[in-house]
Amino acid sequence: MSTGVPQTSTNLEVAFERIKELHRLYSQGHLKGPEKHEVNPGLPADSKENYLYFTLPCSVNFQRRSPEMWASALNTFDDQDTDFVFRPEVVGIASPPMVREALTKYRLALLTNKHTQTWVEICRTLANYYDGNPENVLAEYDFDVPRIIGAVQHEKKHLFPCLGGRKLSNYWIFVMTQFTAAPLRNTHEISIIPDTHVIKSTIHLGLTPPGVSSATVENLWRDILHRLDIHPTEMHSALWRWSRNGFQPDI
Repeated sequence: MSTGVPQTSTNLEVAFERIKELHRLYSQGHLKGPEKHEVNPGLPADSKENYLYFTLPCSVNFQRRSPEMWASALNTFDDQDTDFVFRPEVVGIASPPMVREALTKYRLALLTNKHTQTWVEICRTLANYYDGNPENVLAEYDFDVPRIIGAVQHEKKHLFPCLGGRKLSNYWIFVMTQFTAAPLRNTHEISIIPDTHVIKSTIHLGLTPPGVSSATVENLWRDILHRLDIHPTEMHSALWRWSRNGFQPDI
């Protein structure tokens, strides 16, 4: 299979048909994969605690396996000695060693200093500007996905370390659509998250050569899915599972 970017209209048509078939297989349940790995305590979807649970761990979900991170988050939340890290107003006044100890007890913070610092800074942002509730961040931008992502990636990036990155900002909003009651608008503007499996599937489809940057993959899929009218969050899951399954079924 060619790994070059399709150049002719015929190649593009073939690639688009394969993408639509992959999406169809996913939609009909033919792409097997693990259940959602964002394990959680089952909080009310509209509660402040739920918004915090699904925001703070997203900020430290880098350079690690996501399922293991969420398992650590749940253990930390369920432990009365460590659950305070999900209360921004408490984290903001706690001593750094106390926060670090709580975040590392169940390995929620793997990069001990970096993850702890990120967690503390976002807690301070939420406590100082948003009444400790991430939902207020969404409401500030009228629950409009492009405005929210633009804000955390650019003008307020200094207030949301790591969460304002290209991958995590889109992942955070994706998580908000799946696990909270946020009335988010324009969710089709959530980008495909260019993780390892998505990049592998993109190469396997012949859409780009190996060595491509994550930014290029994100922009490529944004253009393709606009043209095919496929929701990015659905296509992300399809590509992720397809790669995990060794690109089976063959399409």
